[in-house]
Amino acid sequence: MSFSHKILQWYRLNMRHLPWRETRDPYLIWLSEIMLQQTRVAQGTPYFLKFSGKYPTVIDLAKAEEEEVLKLWQGLGYYSRARNLHATAKKVAFEFNGDFPNTYKELLKLKGVGDYTASAIASICFNEPKAVVDGNVYRVLARYFGVEKAINSTEGIKYFKNLATEVMNSERIRDYNQGIMEFGALQCAPKNPNCTTCPLKHSCVALQKNLVATLPVKINKTKVRKRFFNYLVIINDNDEVCFQQRTGKGIWQNLWEFPLIESKAKIEKSEIIVQLKKLTESALITDIYLYNDKEIIHKLSHQHLYTRFWIIKTRELLNNTIPIATIDDYPVPVLLADFIKGIKT
Repeated sequence: MSFSHKILQWYRLNMRHLPWRETRDPYLIWLSEIMLQQTRVAQGTPYFLKFSGKYPTVIDLAKAEEEEVLKLWQGLGYYSRARNLHATAKKVAFEFNGDFPNTYKELLKLKGVGDYTASAIASICFNEPKAVVDGNVYRVLARYFGVEKAINSTEGIKYFKNLATEVMNSERIRDYNQGIMEFGALQCAPKNPNCTTCPLKHSCVALQKNLVATLPVKINKTKVRKRFFNYLVIINDNDEVCFQQRTGKGIWQNLWEFPLIESKAKIEKSEIIVQLKKLTESALITDIYLYNDKEIIHKLSHQHLYTRFWIIKTRELLNNTIPIATIDDYPVPVLLADFIKGIKT
């Protein structure tokens, strides 16, 4: 039995019943694929159900306000995915009359859609024989065939795409692509895979050569940057708080936040007071204290944010204020969502 037939047989017996597997609607498949980038199935599923419930068609999503989309996305992270999702929905709805492109080549032209997503939609929805290559597929192929090329090198990316195309089952591409991804997620797991029950164990090079723990190979290119965030939670006597939208490029674009002082290292109250005078001008400060003495370390893919929240009380009305009671209406990074939840409980 060939590699692809073993994958298909395993998938038939072990596939999870996930909501997006009950449809071939390209809108819903696209929605699920965008959400599952950088996100585990268990975390992504509730968001898929929320989005598909609120926006059952691509036209519904296109008509939504971006702030509403970002609020619904809150907690999934990598917010550029949400902004691209909304932009692509508008393009499909208003330029293509709600009809998704039905080929890999045309799907690639959509914002936020790369090789993997285009291959997934084309194969699952339109039965086009295009091999998917995601993290799970890299792992399965690297281990089974004993490939030691780095999966994030130019050579490795090309090699694995060609290998995936060579071994795919073109006649049953829809099930095969979902099957090999599922196999990587459940059977050929990143850590401590259960090789004793694996249907590929007798021909797996990594198992034979004791390379399971070292494959796939990935070059560590990421240099983590340290950033020091000081959020100023400025509250007046009317229970209003300073709150503003984050503009410009970079993390959390278009999300909302408290006034922020970013520093090169940890700073103390005296420096906060100096900076505060520039922000609030003549406002009468009645109290200032540190909410969390120990910095909250919020880890993103390329940076770690060392964050402290300063509570500042003032008697005067300030610009850019909202009633504290309405703060949950605004889309915020999960770092701020956790803080807001903590002070309200």
